[in-house]
Amino acid sequence: MLPKEQRRSSSHDKLQLLRSVTDSHAQSSTSILLDASKYIEELKHKIKDLVEDNNSCLRSITGDRMNQMGVTVQGQEKGFLVRVFSEKSYPDLLVSILRVFEDLGIDVLDARVSCIKPFRLEAVGREVKGRAEGIDSEVVREAMLQALKNCREGD
Repeated sequence: MLPKEQRRSSSHDKLQLLRSVTDSHAQSSTSILLDASKYIEELKHKIKDLVEDNNSCLRSITGDRMNQMGVTVQGQEKGFLVRVFSEKSYPDLLVSILRVFEDLGIDVLDARVSCIKPFRLEAVGREVKGRAEGIDSEVVREAMLQALKNCREGD
């Protein structure tokens, strides 16, 4: 069994780690735990919003097979969550989409892509300071749709 001082030190270290993860400025252990609880609730809310957005995206894509492509863009705190879907994968589609990110001044932080039939892309992008500030999600969506249409017409 650990001595009392070691247990106290270990507990203090864990609280400080929790404090740093949750970006809490609290000093007391109770306040740190309350901040952590609030942080967890915020994360749950963000996850719920993402799941709802994903479900609505899937409904709109499956309900709109005539168009056979779809783009959803969700504004985030300092960036965007972009989802692109196309029944068919076109040559240079990924390159065109990445060029849109670059032209708009958005850095891609994380992405998942499947370039085989069907084409799917989910990317998280952050606005580059001084270049993309003030761009709204509709501008990003329209640019992505245009890239899809251009690749489709070129095929």
